Amino acid sequence: MSMDEKGYRVVYTGGEGEIVEKKSRFIATVRPVESEEEASAFIAEMKKKYWDARHNCSAFVIGQRQELTRCSDDGEPAQTAGRPMLDVLLREGITNVAVVVTRYFGGVLLGTGGLVRAYQAATQAGLMASVIIEKKPGRKLFIQTDYNGLGKLQYLFAQLGISVLHTEYGADVVLSVMIPLPMLQKVEKEITEKTSGSAKMEWGEEVVYAELDKDVKIFE
Repeated sequence: MSMDEKGYRVVYTGGEGEIVEKKSRFIATVRPVESEEEASAFIAEMKKKYWDARHNCSAFVIGQRQELTRCSDDGEPAQTAGRPMLDVLLREGITNVAVVVTRYFGGVLLGTGGLVRAYQAATQAGLMASVIIEKKPGRKLFIQTDYNGLGKLQYLFAQLGISVLHTEYGADVVLSVMIPLPMLQKVEKEITEKTSGSAKMEWGEEVVYAELDKDVKIFE
């Protein structure tokens, strides 16, 4: 798998946040993007939507290790808008994301420090309104155990923060769980110990997944 074992943070669903600073409105729109082309199209879309605004400043980050970054002050003084917005994205460790902060000028100058703070606060507001997840590499594990072993395994998984995908009850119990890649050997060893070697295990495919509202979402 190409991604490293620790995973990376992305925007699952974008959002919109707004702040007002000395009568100027700052509207932050956040959207997930997979390429520079997608980011550029999104920025153009926002400029069209907010055509009557004084500025539509932007920043985006692409790549699992935040390899590609771009930002624009769109007419604001240099380094007072786009770069501060980009700094927020980098500091939060989020990638494959674009943000446009639209400013409707309120007639009061904010100064360079004020602009930096306002654009960063607006970006944060946009992120707060979005759903951010961590994509991680993992592997499915299928476990067959008796009912005596079930309670022990449920307790073990709760301790380790392992997500149970499915439980099938029959003469025995078959559990389907998602194991983060760095924990494969540890979990296998713990299951063997907890069930005194009676549990049968079968490893499934390696996937990219994320935990969302206590559910596990698997990505293609």
